[in-house]
Amino acid sequence: MRWGVLLLLVLVGCPGASAQGPPAPREYAAGCAEYYAHVYRVPIELVESVIDVESNWNPYAVSPKGAVGLMQLMPGTAFEFGVRNRFQVEDNVRGGVAYLAWLIQLFRGDLRLVMGAYVAGQDRMLSRGLAYSSSEVYEYVSNVARQYRWRRSETMRGGKS
Repeated sequence: MRWGVLLLLVLVGCPGASAQGPPAPREYAAGCAEYYAHVYRVPIELVESVIDVESNWNPYAVSPKGAVGLMQLMPGTAFEFGVRNRFQVEDNVRGGVAYLAWLIQLFRGDLRLVMGAYVAGQDRMLSRGLAYSSSEVYEYVSNVARQYRWRRSETMRGGKS
């Protein structure tokens, strides 16, 4: 990507206030998801599916394990991807999508491993791959896959997800 285009993308950022006023929270989050999916070249349907399953679009969601925000970032992951405030929508989405992009590269596009790593940690998936077995991971990957397939089919039909 050329520096001028990258600078423009950084300056534009997520959709903000317009002539009609600020967007609704869900609309703002969806705009951030779309923007960062484009920046990091991650399918928007995957990003939205992860948010559906992780937090149901609740930016204040907190898991019993300490994951926070729309994309349920753990403290270490947030730190590694430069997220300063896990409750801040744009920061959380940017970090979550950057992490997904990194996992997609790490696992060479195998979305089963990517999603397994997203929920259980990349070290477990790197050491055991698809042989890693856990009902939590299986259920999570199945739920994201179901959402992703549905969203992809909507996109292919020309509908909105």
